[in-house]
Amino acid sequence: MMTKDQKEKFVEYGKNLIKDYKIIGVIPLNSIPDKLLQSSRYKFQSEVKLIIAKKNLLKRILEGNKETEKLLDELNGTCAIMLTNSDPFEIYNKFSTNSMKLAAKPNQVAPEDINISEGETSLQPGQGVTELKSAGIDVKIDKGKVVISKSKVLVKKGAQITTPVAKALHTLDIKPFTAILLPSAILYEKLKFGKDALSINKESLTNDMTHAFISAYQLSLESGMVNEYTIKPMLTKAYLEAMELGVSAKIPDSGITEKLLEIAASTANAINADAKAE
Repeated sequence: MMTKDQKEKFVEYGKNLIKDYKIIGVIPLNSIPDKLLQSSRYKFQSEVKLIIAKKNLLKRILEGNKETEKLLDELNGTCAIMLTNSDPFEIYNKFSTNSMKLAAKPNQVAPEDINISEGETSLQPGQGVTELKSAGIDVKIDKGKVVISKSKVLVKKGAQITTPVAKALHTLDIKPFTAILLPSAILYEKLKFGKDALSINKESLTNDMTHAFISAYQLSLESGMVNEYTIKPMLTKAYLEAMELGVSAKIPDSGITEKLLEIAASTANAINADAKAE
């Protein structure tokens, strides 16, 4: 346990350290395995600095600046202060790709439907069969192997995982939970960005912009709005419609006369062909 003097020095160290970074964030550590935390610190050590301490010490560090006070409401439970000078959106994206699958524990709520597929398993006959049957999984022994007889949704999304099911999932090495170390908020150029903003990446942004452009383009065409994108297709459409009207009305005009002559020649050829056939 830290002494009062050590706490004071730690807080002062944190306040001074923050001054060297442009981007400051808060990362919740609740339910994050230590293995994932350590691997993330190692993976991002050249870009990210983490200050890990009790909530009251982190709070005192953030209270040292009017801007960083904006992050105080993010300190819920066990947290870390994240410091970096890299692009905040790129850092968030890098963190989001660094995850770990976790086994289910009794009484947890299923994040998605947990499915069991029929087929041969790597299990040998024995205790594993009993555990699977206790969880309501149809199994049989075939040629010395444990085989799941029928696919099924073992746990529906939002349902509680029972102890027998948790044991069965462990036996089958199915890990339905994912732990991700992600900032809950980041302070960048005096603005606070939450997860919704930080999760925007180049791919999703490009897709959204493309969809928005196509929708706007179609709306402009349908409503007859003239702009740099619709002018050419609108002129082409108008020209074709005018040509069609001119031909149907037999109006002798530039471009239409040629079409009328082509139609007349085609009709004459057809009549001559019919006459010869008779």
